[in-house]
Amino acid sequence: MNSPAASAPRHLPVAWAPLYAHPLPAGHRFPMLKYELLPEQLIREGTIAEECLFEPPPLPEKYLLGTHDAAYWQRLRQGQLTRHEERATGFPWSEALVQREITILGGTVQCARLARHTGVALNVAGGTHHAFRDRGEGFCLLNDQAVAARYLLDHEGIGQVLIVDLDVHQGNGTARIFQDEPRVFTFSMHGARNYPARKEQSDLDLPLPDGTDDAAYLRLLGDTLPRLLDQVQPEFVFYLSGVDVLATDKLGHLALSREGCRQRDRLVLELCHRYHLPVVVCMGGGYSERVADIVEAHANTFRLARELWF
Repeated sequence: MNSPAASAPRHLPVAWAPLYAHPLPAGHRFPMLKYELLPEQLIREGTIAEECLFEPPPLPEKYLLGTHDAAYWQRLRQGQLTRHEERATGFPWSEALVQREITILGGTVQCARLARHTGVALNVAGGTHHAFRDRGEGFCLLNDQAVAARYLLDHEGIGQVLIVDLDVHQGNGTARIFQDEPRVFTFSMHGARNYPARKEQSDLDLPLPDGTDDAAYLRLLGDTLPRLLDQVQPEFVFYLSGVDVLATDKLGHLALSREGCRQRDRLVLELCHRYHLPVVVCMGGGYSERVADIVEAHANTFRLARELWF
């Protein structure tokens, strides 16, 4: 991959590519709208300029295979998944879908490289934490943060990574991928009774009861994350900032307000900024009835990143 270091941007780096218009069944179209609407909102309000956006290249295969099983990747690339495997992913297979996945991976890896110079970078996609080394599930075919973490370990001299997964669903694929890798600490704070039914074991799991509100959520996170930073001593952080924790979310079963979600993001990003830890943020899930609620909650993450670093 070409190095971005020589031309590291002086503005908030945001990975985005118009990948989301390929044909999908009707049930999948609504969740994909946020990927188009969010950059438009951020540019319109002045949070980012158009030059902040960069279109990532698809990730070269050799970096993908540092994390994913070669046989699985070949079957996925060639459209040879079984019907059971395809149903588990939730997507009908297409070449465009595979291209989308490897471009998301390219975006998260490029964000990781840029964040070492800018302090923060965000991917308007990613957080595909249900993808395992040898299979996909839960609308995740390849695990972008796992691939990017492995890339930093193998090619960028990073010695310790912390993955902070605050999507409402447990990062089961990420937990399994790194279960025997002491250089990556996986932290997942999620709905106890939410998907997946069978949880994996992260380095630290904090399962939450249905109906957890702002006060309880922020108190627990505020008590946990500073201690983790001192314990783990990471050199790099990946943050999965899913907004499916909102009370308005159809699938989440937690009860955070939009302001509570914003305070969650502020807590994570302010700690990274204070500890001088480069951080990559990926959007993760969000399934509120009104797409405006999803976009606004995600937009808050970008606003905070700009406020703190730029």
